[in-house]
Amino acid sequence: MPFHRLQKIYAREGVVLSKSTMCGWHKALDGLCRPLVEAMWSDALAMAPYLCTDATGVLVRDQKKCRRGHFWVVIAPGRHVLFRYTPKHNGATVGSMLKGYKGVLVADAHSVYDHLYADGQVTEAGCWAHARRYFFKSLTSEPEQARAAIALIGKLFKLERDFAGISAKKRKKERLKKSRPVVDAFFDWCDARVDTVLDDTPLAKAIGYVRNQREALHTFLRDGRIPIHNNGSERELRRQAVGRKNWLFVGNDDAGEVNATFVTLIASCEMHGIEPWAYLRDLFCLLPRWPRSRVLELSPARWTETKKDERAQQLLAADVFRQLSLGAYDDQLDRA
Repeated sequence: MPFHRLQKIYAREGVVLSKSTMCGWHKALDGLCRPLVEAMWSDALAMAPYLCTDATGVLVRDQKKCRRGHFWVVIAPGRHVLFRYTPKHNGATVGSMLKGYKGVLVADAHSVYDHLYADGQVTEAGCWAHARRYFFKSLTSEPEQARAAIALIGKLFKLERDFAGISAKKRKKERLKKSRPVVDAFFDWCDARVDTVLDDTPLAKAIGYVRNQREALHTFLRDGRIPIHNNGSERELRRQAVGRKNWLFVGNDDAGEVNATFVTLIASCEMHGIEPWAYLRDLFCLLPRWPRSRVLELSPARWTETKKDERAQQLLAADVFRQLSLGAYDDQLDRA
């Protein structure tokens, strides 16, 4: 929600706050939380067997007119949902963001990721949802052909629903047994039509896309943990898309970084079923007194365990600001 709206909401409750004051608070808390978020990034890059990533643009206020920045999301499944703001969307940015990562990367076919796959340290996993999207675009021009391709891809998604809930080892076996023949049939279908479709038509572009992504679209068959699509990343980016409709632009690059810090913490809370407001309240109480070497213990992924720690309970119980906030919250419940 944009600060000018929050300013009016607080004013209706009798609390007069300026936008500059709220900006200052967020900037200060970003400095407090940044070591935790960086520890979460380091943990994801070192420990996750695969990562899912995507990006979306955002307008950034400038002197004459708004320029374009970018929000990235990187999901370490079961661990963290990580956001980062960058002024540019290029290979150097991706290289810096994912520096040192060795594993599987689930992403779209954008060229900014290509250099990561050159030395074999990172394996590309394609997105079958992206592939299907290309064939949807050809429904109006060549509906019969498009439906045939979409039906084959639909079989893969149905099989994945059937495989839900089984172990990764069993899923790999089932994929090789049942999904592999569908994948082979799909690419045989594409190969048989590549020389007959008209150039530059939607169907030609769809077939060209999947044939260029052939190896990446096979990756999920070799590892039962890998998803066949990147829809999880796109769902997480909706947070920024919805926000973008409300606040239209970020004030500067620093504001984009502050946004990414707190969206990282809130999204990771929701991944682990933790109520974000209570988490942030307690996090702000613990962070200044928590050893920097153990800061990862305060991440949402380990929060439930950390809250049971005797030292953490003592620090929270002794924090006067936490007690005041709890009292105010109880008063609100009583009035309700």
